[in-house]
Amino acid sequence: MIYKDFKGLKLSALGMGAMRLPVIDGDDSKIDVSAAEKMVDYAIKNGVNYFDTAWGYHNGHSEEVMGKALSKYPRNSYFLADKFPGYDLSNMDKVEEIFEAQLKKCGVEYFDFYLFHNVCEMNIDDYTNEKHGIFSYLIKQKENGRIKHLGFSAHGGIDVMERFLKAYGSEMEFCQIQLNYVDWSFQNAKGKVELLKKYGIPVWVMEPLRGGKLIDIAESDVDRLKSLRPDEKTAAWPFRFLQSLPEVVVTLSGMSNLEQLKENILVFDENKALNDEEMNTILSIADGMISKTALPCTACHYCVSHCPKGLDIPSLLSLYNEHCFTGGTFNFIAPMALMAVPKEKWPSACIGCRSCEAVCPQQIKISEAMKDFSEKLGQ
Repeated sequence: MIYKDFKGLKLSALGMGAMRLPVIDGDDSKIDVSAAEKMVDYAIKNGVNYFDTAWGYHNGHSEEVMGKALSKYPRNSYFLADKFPGYDLSNMDKVEEIFEAQLKKCGVEYFDFYLFHNVCEMNIDDYTNEKHGIFSYLIKQKENGRIKHLGFSAHGGIDVMERFLKAYGSEMEFCQIQLNYVDWSFQNAKGKVELLKKYGIPVWVMEPLRGGKLIDIAESDVDRLKSLRPDEKTAAWPFRFLQSLPEVVVTLSGMSNLEQLKENILVFDENKALNDEEMNTILSIADGMISKTALPCTACHYCVSHCPKGLDIPSLLSLYNEHCFTGGTFNFIAPMALMAVPKEKWPSACIGCRSCEAVCPQQIKISEAMKDFSEKLGQ
């Protein structure tokens, strides 16, 4: 197992995320406890020492299961991360109640790592509003030793992250972002890494495989990778990409069965960073994947000045591209971002006048995209 240094600690470069634990009969709320415990046992035996859970994972049962699975091991032999669930605005005035419940559910007296969960457009105003007392309470818990290291996770854009950092950056020790070779450019994860580097904050990674999307790639892309590393499995390449980024400390993978865990541990047995040719190839593959679904908006903003409804069309198209590319169960970023936008500025507000299309240099059929986006969101 590769280990990374963090403030005198040796953290396993691979962390076990507890959002996609094995379940019974496909029911996300029914964790297969025995199978999950076997995974934790195998992880610890093979060098994994970082475990990540959260209030809402598996309908609130992840913390309980992870706490039980880890309880057989000395408390100082592993690192446990949990998060304050600010993705639900109704929780904003419940920080003490929730934190105390989390300690109890996990069966521990402290969290090694604790995060503001999912800083984004929807909740940035509340997260930075001191009337809720979230920051002051968590800082107090850190002073009392019940939180060893405080950080945040973010699905929001760079501007949102910067707002949060301007408010609390001096106290943030780490940040967890969605980072993989597709989102390096698609969600501007590169820019987010650079922003965090500016603040001296190391990177924790979530969604390294983008929900499995980076395993099932086109056969032609598999062949390109095989020509560079004949013995490397396709599923290893996203991790090799992350091993090439010096800012990354912990890469969290939400593994759903023991076989996935075993394969990922093998990948992290050795650091095999990409060379320039390999990096260029994998980023080229990412560009090809994105181009199959993404509209080629360059954010020139010509459309905005011609929209009678005053819609921020480039931002909406960016969210539309994200929504179309991601698909599936975890397609929450666009709906979440739109919650921070007035309804009169949603894609459903488009009246189909096509004034925007008349000035679009890329000849994008914007009105059709807005209609499709609205239908996909159920607006």
